[in-house]
Formats: sequence, structure tokens, C-alpha cells
Amino acid sequence: MTGFGVSIFMSYPKPYNSRQRQFVSDVVSDLRGRGLMPRTLGVTDYDTDAPLKAIRRLMSESYGLLTIAFRRAYVERGTANIRTDLENIREQSLDDTWLTTPWAHIEPAMAFQIGLPILILREQGVRADGVLEKGVVGLYMPEFDLHSHEESYLKSPEWQQIPGKWERQVKAVADRRSEPPVLY
Repeated sequence: MTGFGVSIFMSYPKPYNSRQRQFVSDVVSDLRGRGLMPRTLGVTDYDTDAPLKAIRRLMSESYGLLTIAFRRAYVERGTANIRTDLENIREQSLDDTWLTTPWAHIEPAMAFQIGLPILILREQGVRADGVLEKGVVGLYMPEFDLHSHEESYLKSPEWQQIPGKWERQVKAVADRRSEPPVLY
């Protein structure tokens, strides 16, 4: 924990539009209101080590991970598993598909390996593969739409409920880490 709240690793690609930037700002404000302190490499924390080493250090100082899988690359026309010759594998269309950054897969996988509670938010339209597939890391994965004219996702009933379980897990990790390895 820090003097400002329970430290969490917050992972997201650099926003490329004002809606994404505002979403990050709103999420950070919401988390701080919950007593959590989001930390992001290159934003709140800086390191001269190789990125994976710096990420590992920051994760070791955190009690949970929140990843935002924003849209990053658009595939207008594409095919996965192209020219497959296996019976149980079929070609899949990638037409009109958004991809996110590889870090949205790498960082949650690193957090999973050290047992941190993970919450992944996926922008609508981002391909659900790897750790972005529902159920892979065990917790429901909310999908948000930044292009909706409705009220902000963070004011929705889903957002009011989903982070609660993850937040309890994060705070439980913080409590457990403060205990000695063996009670006498």
C-alpha cells in the first residue's frame, strides 16, 4: 500500500483520441475514490530498465491489475488461419476488426502468473482473443462503448457492480501481504 491508497498496476495503450483519454481520466478518478492508487509505467512511474523488468518491479509493488484494451489497429480486410489444411481448423474473417496493443495481453498474463487479481476492460469491437477471451483470467470482462451517446459507462449499473468483486480481491491481497509468512 502507499500513503495514497492500495497500489494497483493500471495498463492501457496511449490514448489516440479524446474519448479514450477522458475514459482513462474517469477510470483513474473512480479508482481513487475507491481507495485504490493506479500506477502506470511511463505515466506515474518511470524506470530506466528494460520494459518487462520495469513492469515486473511495478507489479511486485501492486496488489492488482486493471487493463484497458483500447482499439489500436483496424483490419479492414483480413483472414486468420489462412490456407489451413487441417480438418478442425477453419479460416476466420478478420474483416472490420479492431486489435489492441500486445501489452494488453502481456501484462495481464504477467499479473496472472504472480496471482494478482485482474480486471480487463475491452473497448467494443476489439477482437476477443488471447487473454481478452471471456473467462481466460477468470473474472467477467466488461466491454464498453466510447461511441455511444448514452451516459458514461462508468455511471452504468454494470460498472457500479463489476469492480466491486475485483476491488475486494485487491484489498484482500494487500491485507495478506502485510501478514507474516507464518503466524506463531
